[in-house]
Amino acid sequence: MHFRLLKPEYERRKGEGNRLALQRLVASDDPPGVLAYRGRTPVGWCSVAPRASYPRLARSRAMRPVDDRPVWSVVCLFVAREHRRQGVSVALLRGAAEFAAGRGAEVLEGYPVEPRSGAMPDIFAWTGTAAAFHAAGFAEVARALPGRPVMRREVGGAGR
Repeated sequence: MHFRLLKPEYERRKGEGNRLALQRLVASDDPPGVLAYRGRTPVGWCSVAPRASYPRLARSRAMRPVDDRPVWSVVCLFVAREHRRQGVSVALLRGAAEFAAGRGAEVLEGYPVEPRSGAMPDIFAWTGTAAAFHAAGFAEVARALPGRPVMRREVGGAGR
């Protein structure tokens, strides 16, 4: 819910309020993202929706719009600790692309981190890593801040 709400509302709902709001989204006809499973066990999550669903993006220097094209955005990835570094993020990003394309998206965009030197603690990679986005077929289209590329993948229309 971090990107779906402006900071004052997010803070006011912190904890149970935000959990209930996410549960309502999950139960709606417009799922808020995709899950990755290993067998029958859920091991990862990716938040993906039209950029307009994430009002906090409009206030971010790192995630500002690149142009006027209507895009869908990936704003959060989570992979259970024991399943990390096994390609789950790449699978989630590919699944997010299929999900968005199936709902009419033409472009999918993400805002990963790119470690400047070596590995970074997992806690700082919740928007994904540039390496995972590259492996899932995304290309860098802009960079407003060092270490924060804007990555895109054509998912529908002529670019598909």
